[in-house]
This record gives sequence, C-alpha cells and structure tokens, in this order.
Amino acid sequence: MKSIRHRLLLWLLSGLLLAVAAAGVRIYYQTLAEANELFDYHLKQMAASLPSDAFGPVPPARLDEHPLEDELIVQIWDRSGVQLYFSHPESHLPQRAEVGFSTVSTPAGRWRVYSVLERNNVVQVAQPISLRQELAAGMALRATIPLLLLIPVLGVLIWFTVGRGLRPLNQIASAVGERTPSSLHALPEQDLPAEVRPVVHALNDLLARLARAMESQRTFVADAAHELRTPLTAVQLQIQLAERANTDSERKAAFMELSQGLSRASHLVQQLLTLARQEPDVADRPLATVDLPAVARLVLAEHAALAAEKNIDLGIGHEDAAMVNVKGDFEALRVMLGNLVDNAIRYTPRGGTVDVALRARDGTAEVEVSDTGPGIPNQDRERVFDRFYRGEGPRTEGSGLGLAIVKNIADRHGAVIALGNCSPEPGLRVSVSFPNR
Repeated sequence: MKSIRHRLLLWLLSGLLLAVAAAGVRIYYQTLAEANELFDYHLKQMAASLPSDAFGPVPPARLDEHPLEDELIVQIWDRSGVQLYFSHPESHLPQRAEVGFSTVSTPAGRWRVYSVLERNNVVQVAQPISLRQELAAGMALRATIPLLLLIPVLGVLIWFTVGRGLRPLNQIASAVGERTPSSLHALPEQDLPAEVRPVVHALNDLLARLARAMESQRTFVADAAHELRTPLTAVQLQIQLAERANTDSERKAAFMELSQGLSRASHLVQQLLTLARQEPDVADRPLATVDLPAVARLVLAEHAALAAEKNIDLGIGHEDAAMVNVKGDFEALRVMLGNLVDNAIRYTPRGGTVDVALRARDGTAEVEVSDTGPGIPNQDRERVFDRFYRGEGPRTEGSGLGLAIVKNIADRHGAVIALGNCSPEPGLRVSVSFPNR
C-alpha cells in the first residue's frame, strides 16, 4: 500500500542527496581552481628562488627513488641549450622548455609546467596535476561529510514532521469511520489546514446528500408500506366476499370488485417502481439531445387506446417541431409526459379533450398538457407534487404519485412546472419549461 509519508520521505531525502552531491561537485571544482592558482603561484616563486649561478653535472638516475606523485621537478638549461641541472632524471618530462605555463601529458600522468628565463639560464619547474586533484577532492569530501551525516537526522525529522502534518487526515479518517447510516452528521471543519479543508467540505457535502437520500428512502418505504396496506386489505376483503357469495350474480360482482382492486394495486406498485427509478440520486443516466415531438408522439400512441375508450379527443400541436429539443433523458421524459397525459385522460369526463402542445421560444422549450377535466383547487396546488397526496377535490382516486414522479424528473432536468386553468373552458393546464435547449 502506498504511503504519503514514505513517498515524501523518499523524495525529500533523494532531493537532499542530489543537492549534497551537487554541492560536493561544486566544492571540488571551486577548490581545484583555487588550488591551481595557489600552486601556479608556488611554481613561479620556486622558479624565481633558484640561483642563476653555474651548476655541476647532472646527477645519474637512482632506481630506489620514491614515486614522483608529490614531487616538484626542476630542470635548468643555459642559453645554448645545455642541461645544467635535472632534479629527477628518471622522469618523462620533455627536454625542452616552453616559456610560461603549460600542461604536459606523460606516461606518469599529467604535469603542470612553468618555464622562465632567469638571467643566463632557463628554469623549468613542474608539478603533478594529480596532487592538486587529490587536494581538491579531500577538501570537497571534508566539506560534504558533515552534510551526509546530517541526512539521517533530517530523515528522522522529516518522518515526524510529515506524520504531524498528516495527523488531521488520520483524525478525519477516524471521524468518518465513526459515522453510521443513522448518524451522518457533518465533520468538524474548524482548525483544519487549508489543504485538508476542501476534502472535509466535500465529505460533508457527500454526507448531507447521503443523509437526504437515506431519509428519502425511509420516507418512501414508510409511505409505500402505508399506501399498499389499503389496496391489499381491500383485495383480501374482496376475496372473502367472493368466497361467501351464494349466487352467481354476487360472485360476479365480487370478482369484478376484486379485479378492480387488483388493477388499482398493480397501478400503485407500477407507480412506486417508476418513482424509485426516477429518484434524483438513482437516475444517473447521461443526458443527450432529445426530440420532444418524438417523445410526445410516442406517449400519445401509448395512450390512444385509453383515450378512445372514453371517447376523448387526444391531440398534439407545436409551433416549430424542429426547434423543440432539450438536453435530457429520453426515457425519463417519456415517463414524465406519460404521467401528465395519463392523469389528464383519467380525470377528463367522457367526450372531453386532452391536448399536448410543444413550443420553443427565447432559448427555452415548453411542453403543455391541457384537459377539460375538473382541474385542481387552488389550495391543493402547492401540495399535489408531494408523494401520496390526493387532496379533497375530485382528483382523489389515484395513487398520489403521478405528479410526484413528474416533479422528480423535472427537477433532474432543471425544468419548471406551472399549474394553471384552461380559459375559457374548465380544466387544468400543466406546463413544463426546460431552459437552455
């Protein structure tokens, strides 16, 4: 499992090691440059300090000489080119002088050479470059060793500092772990680091939505159980009446009532399932461009038989079908319009009219369903979108879920529902306006 603390420790220590290495390299080259200046000056002083008098013969080479890595080599010639003095004849330096500073490569390594004309003689002083490099490396190493020794101390300090910095996350994790389905109160947001506060705010928002969804679920289950109890009890009583019937006419009447009761219970169950599927927290299908005239034609075709049974004139009209499009869920919009048309047909007397109108204007799309039924009293219009609310008017025979389903779907699409009266004819007009087609 990946750990933020381990990752931070690894990256911080890796960066520190790279910084120490870079500092060591920088110290090495800076020290080498200063050593070159110092030793070059030393070579000058050495050449100037040699006497200009005649020298004796060049001594022979000795095989027991120690290595020349840390030695200065001196050669002296007179003006005619005769070598007067050679401190280490066994070396491989060139037997001629180039006035000034030069760098010479030999089988024994690279040498820094300084040659100068002193009165009647030419003096050459040479020193191995490896000596300068060893000095610079030693100084760089001595400068970086304390930094390297500090790395374990800094690692421990980083470990505890990062742990202390991550403590609010551990506290939040503990607080979230204490939450239960029955206790989804918000996490405390005071005294939190600025980096952690957005996470806690998002968690609180999620907890609030989850609490609302669970409360809605509990309310839905309680209301559904209450509403199902009545039709199921009625069905049970109708079965008992059918069992007690003594004549065929009584039995036929009992079975007719039983069939109607089963139809009402089936419709209620279907409405409950539809409402559960259209809950905003459940319906998460992606939205797409929907052709509202196509939805309306499909809904009217599905309800044509019911309208014909009651001799109701069911029709559709629109001002500009090509422009009546919305961003939404086709199936959800079909359910919404289907509930509006179904309610209109159910509550419109025989021989009445139900019209569906589509309009597009000023960047909005509107669907309107009007009927010639009894309408909804003004005092009930604020509550007709509540689940299982039937009111006290003539529209009391349904399950009380049709308009609740319509409201859920409209809210999901950001639409606005308005109820009005049909004028001059009696009836109800329901309009749903969709912004930003």
